[in-house]
Amino acid sequence: MCVSLNVLSLDYIKGVTMQLTSLRIQDPATKTYLGSPSLVRLRNGELLATHDYFGTGCPRNHENEEHLSSVYRSCDDGRSWQNVTHISGAYWSTLFVQNGAIYLLGTSQQYGSIVIRRSDDGGNTWTHPADEQHGLLFRGGPYRNSPNYHCAPTPVVIYHGRIYKAFEDCTPFQWGVGFQSFVISAALGDDLLNAMNWRMSNKTRFDRGWVPDEWGQLTRAGVLEGNVVIAPSGELWNVLRLHSSPVPNKAIVLRVEDDGLTQHFVQWVEMPGGFCKFTIRRDPHTQQYVMLGNTVPDLPEVNQFIKEYDLCPRNRLSLYASADLLTWRHCMTLLTDDLGLIEAESLRRTGFQYADWFFDGDDLSALVRTAYNDAPNPHDSNMITFHKIRNFRQLISA
Repeated sequence: MCVSLNVLSLDYIKGVTMQLTSLRIQDPATKTYLGSPSLVRLRNGELLATHDYFGTGCPRNHENEEHLSSVYRSCDDGRSWQNVTHISGAYWSTLFVQNGAIYLLGTSQQYGSIVIRRSDDGGNTWTHPADEQHGLLFRGGPYRNSPNYHCAPTPVVIYHGRIYKAFEDCTPFQWGVGFQSFVISAALGDDLLNAMNWRMSNKTRFDRGWVPDEWGQLTRAGVLEGNVVIAPSGELWNVLRLHSSPVPNKAIVLRVEDDGLTQHFVQWVEMPGGFCKFTIRRDPHTQQYVMLGNTVPDLPEVNQFIKEYDLCPRNRLSLYASADLLTWRHCMTLLTDDLGLIEAESLRRTGFQYADWFFDGDDLSALVRTAYNDAPNPHDSNMITFHKIRNFRQLISA
């Protein structure tokens, strides 16, 4: 099946092009949708990708929870993809490479335990987190009993000899207001499959006193899907999506201290598309922070959509940059639909969201959870698409 998603002309900016490949397409008739894309490049040059499945028709486990992920490999720089294997009991997971091994860190199911797996053969086979000595890091409660661990494919960061990743506990189980943010960390060199080597920070719930009164009443306000990142000051920050309908472009900054044992509120910031999951990394060459996230323009149709659906508009994916993590500038709109829809209809049908990406030499390589054309709505994505944004530094320096 051929798809047309890329509205960025190849000569939009001299030397800047964008590649598109479909990693997987799912028929919406299955009522199974594709989520949580994650992407890494291996030492041998191959690309490895994962995603999971959600929806009323997707595979479920003995607790009737979504829990399945799939692994894909590309040997030709993303032009084509092959399904490698499937992993039961892996959800909302992040791929990363450490000391030559590939790790997959996430939860065991929707709101499950925190688990980690390792592959030593390029992603063909994976360890199984059967117990605390083999990757079962923090046990969740049965079904929706506390703790209910949650995360997304956001960055794994090394800081002062420790490796960090953001999670949440949705307790009590109430989407939005139930989320309590925390980070987990382990010392580099320790066995990452051994739960004894990991620690968890305190848990932080959204406090209405953090934000201005003039924002008014917020619907299901909560913090989730944090990005652990080293700030310009050298501090370790957890920058979190703020579900703050009807105020969409905000984020919360927490400072992580005491080698990952504590975190506390710093400030709220203006964050383009902060109402939805975003991914931040720091460019080692320019020292600028780069973010892929959703653009939420101040349009009557957009404001009506947020009010009606309590959902971030996801029909525009953009590249942003910042020198300080606090002030962001729009560099380019990367994806919008090209179906000729009016704005109100595009908002209801199209989603380019949950992008995971990495610095790939002079380029950015990204996976995007995509709802397009036949998707029932912008949330229920029927595609995972791969994109390469070439010579991206021309954009962030413009």
